[in-house]
Amino acid sequence: MQQQTIITFVIIFLLLVIGWGIMKVRRYTFSGFSDYLEDCHIVKRWVILFFVSLIALLTGYIVVMDLVIEYQNDHYTNTANSNTSVSTSTDSTSSNTNYYAGANSSCNIAGINLHGSLVTYLPYHYFDDQKSDVDVTSSESVDSLIQQAEDADNIKAIMVEVDSPGGEPVAGEEIANTLKSSTKPTVAVIRQTGASAAYWASTGADKIFASLNSDVGSIGVTASYLDSVEKNKTSGLNYVQLSMGKYKDSGSPDIPMTDAEKTIVMRDLKIVYNNFINAVSTNRGMSVADVTKIADGSTVLGATAKSLHLVDEIGGVSDATTYLGNTIGDKPNVCW
Repeated sequence: MQQQTIITFVIIFLLLVIGWGIMKVRRYTFSGFSDYLEDCHIVKRWVILFFVSLIALLTGYIVVMDLVIEYQNDHYTNTANSNTSVSTSTDSTSSNTNYYAGANSSCNIAGINLHGSLVTYLPYHYFDDQKSDVDVTSSESVDSLIQQAEDADNIKAIMVEVDSPGGEPVAGEEIANTLKSSTKPTVAVIRQTGASAAYWASTGADKIFASLNSDVGSIGVTASYLDSVEKNKTSGLNYVQLSMGKYKDSGSPDIPMTDAEKTIVMRDLKIVYNNFINAVSTNRGMSVADVTKIADGSTVLGATAKSLHLVDEIGGVSDATTYLGNTIGDKPNVCW
């Protein structure tokens, strides 16, 4: 709560009361404050009461809004911490503390969230900036948690809960490879969305669960962007090009893309696209031809995804938990 705001309103209130008193004392005799109240008309009293109540209400409103804002900031920060790393104040990849040991040593399944946009890393103290987009996950932190789960003796299986439209291809590839390298049973549970790079990441798990209503797949690559050239002309803005190297400014939205530049971009997109197809083929045990047939960038719902072998089972977190419990032969206890 911002105490300075409350103090400000209290001071304003006191100043109004003092000013009001001075004005009335000058109009009436100094026979005492009680004599003045007896002479004051009832309408004036109601006017005074109205302004006093208004100030009190405004003060209360500010106090409540400060409390709400403080709660939201704490909530978003805690959510970001749980979704991206063990701790945002330290680098989880270099921490000597195993998240699944100590207080979490009673659990036997490591639960890891993969939510929002997928990137390879987050800047140090990223979540200290309350304006930052907290709906983001880094492969660096997910890989660290998978490795910690791998090293923890009490952890017998790993569950990755996915709800992401995708992100950077390398991030998806890194998570998939780390899951594949695990010696413990792994599952990915796609909730609403497991698309593009997030689906790539999911393919590294031994088994993929998805809801009948989940959006799955989107095997494709994009580098599309909004061209600002005409808008800049209308606004009177002129792009000053100062660069060395023929293609150094390629992809700038402020200059038209040449055919040669587009050819280079499409060349690289095709390479990443084929890498994506090959990864799905290898990780899911499908032929390259079968993956290519459905690699049109679209998502499909859960039942169709299962028929296309993009997922293994229809179900959610509880179903995956039961499956892992049966797999490890013990009562499942997931630590998130």
